[in-house]
Amino acid sequence: MLSRPERLALLARASAAELAAAMAAAAPLPPHRRLRGPEVGLTMLRGRAGGDGAPFNLGEATLTRCSVTLADGTIGHAWRLGREAEAAEAAALLDALLEAAPARAEALLAPIAARLAAEAEAKARRAAATEVRFATLAAMR
Repeated sequence: MLSRPERLALLARASAAELAAAMAAAAPLPPHRRLRGPEVGLTMLRGRAGGDGAPFNLGEATLTRCSVTLADGTIGHAWRLGREAEAAEAAALLDALLEAAPARAEALLAPIAARLAAEAEAKARRAAATEVRFATLAAMR
């Protein structure tokens, strides 16, 4: 079963079309109301030199956040890069639905997780193709 941070990470990285498909699969949607937002703002991106050095401010990125509550009081939150207010509200509603029924998370979020895993695998393959093995170079002498 997915933990809430894992669910929020998947919802943050989902495309608007994937969120719409998950909302359709979760239908009928319970009544809900907005607690906050969707609001567009900025967040500071931090980096580290070499991955383990002192942190520094890299720059700012646009962020949209939203919070909703279901009729039973369950609260859902979402933070997404960009300015897609509808997608942020959909992600917050899905978070609330999955908080109320966490067993449904795997089925609803499986397509998103599969796409992200495929993208990570493709990126790893591209990086592996550029790998230099210095032990092999030393053996060629």
